[in-house]
Amino acid sequence: MLRRDTTPPLAFALIAAVGIGAALLVANGNPGNMGICGACFLRDDAGALGLFSEPAKLPIFRPEGLGIVFGALAAVGFRKKFAARSGSYAVTRLVLGVWTAIGALVFLGCPFRMLQRIGGGDLNAVVGLLGLLAGVGVAVAFEKRGYNVGKTQVVPAPVGLAGPIMLLVAAGLWFGGNLAGPGPGGDGPPAHAPWMLALAIAAGAGAVLQMTGFCAISACRQVFIAKKTMLIAAAALVLAYAATSLGTGKFNLGFDGQPAAHGEHLWNFLAMVLVGLCGAFAGGCPVRQLVMTGEGNGDGFVTVIGLLLGGALAHTLGLASSGKGATEGGMWAVAIGIGCVLVYAAFTTRAHRAAA
Repeated sequence: MLRRDTTPPLAFALIAAVGIGAALLVANGNPGNMGICGACFLRDDAGALGLFSEPAKLPIFRPEGLGIVFGALAAVGFRKKFAARSGSYAVTRLVLGVWTAIGALVFLGCPFRMLQRIGGGDLNAVVGLLGLLAGVGVAVAFEKRGYNVGKTQVVPAPVGLAGPIMLLVAAGLWFGGNLAGPGPGGDGPPAHAPWMLALAIAAGAGAVLQMTGFCAISACRQVFIAKKTMLIAAAALVLAYAATSLGTGKFNLGFDGQPAAHGEHLWNFLAMVLVGLCGAFAGGCPVRQLVMTGEGNGDGFVTVIGLLLGGALAHTLGLASSGKGATEGGMWAVAIGIGCVLVYAAFTTRAHRAAA
């Protein structure tokens, strides 16, 4: 559900504004239907930090992730609600982050980008949405039987601030030492909006997402429960993104000719099954994990590290898809990932039930 300190009408308007901001980033240079994407942009960050090398992609440290984290941090700081927390199944969160990134890069986008792809008219993303709902639905069934990822506890403030500080240091190292990438405002691939515009819009989005508690995975959960406020908020984001895309000439309805997308429906579906399972089991989509990092949640930062490593592995091992479709390695990775995550969930649920 949405946070109680944000009324639903206000929350819907704020989430719609995030959709408008994401569409404006695309209109100003970001890749198609990729105004904000946790998995894709953390993958770019991994390349900027030298965790993988791909000649077709110049490394760039994306400002959007940084903006989301510090926008969320500013939101809790301004409202005097910063409370550092950590201590919940760190290894599990790291591994789930890796699998989430791999699944998202086979689909070509995290759940947050999936909403933008739907808003931009990409019907391939609707297939992905069905897979995401299936994965979240299975995870909800496990949770009803006793699965949980553990509870966090209050920790000293430096623990909660470690994530934002490390991301800031990483950005500083890239700016100080990178010679190959386009840099802020530079030309050349990968496509990107002006750095300061992207930082400002993402910071605003991070503040909104923190104040409302919005998460694409949580919105999918509400398909299976009575409350629908976050599901309505997701619809507001999609509609606002669609309207802005129409206004900027970026809307393209159909399966073919979609930017940074492919039409292999089976693997769009199964890749998002994996993302849905991992996101539900880890407590949030990639963008939500960035927001949690800004809130001072050390466990969220561990998941972000997993996403960063997963993005690097997906490209190092040739698992990431392209516009031509999924790779054979990516297909195997998705199948293995689903199997591993389900086995883990089954054994963990059994252990929790036995201890209850």
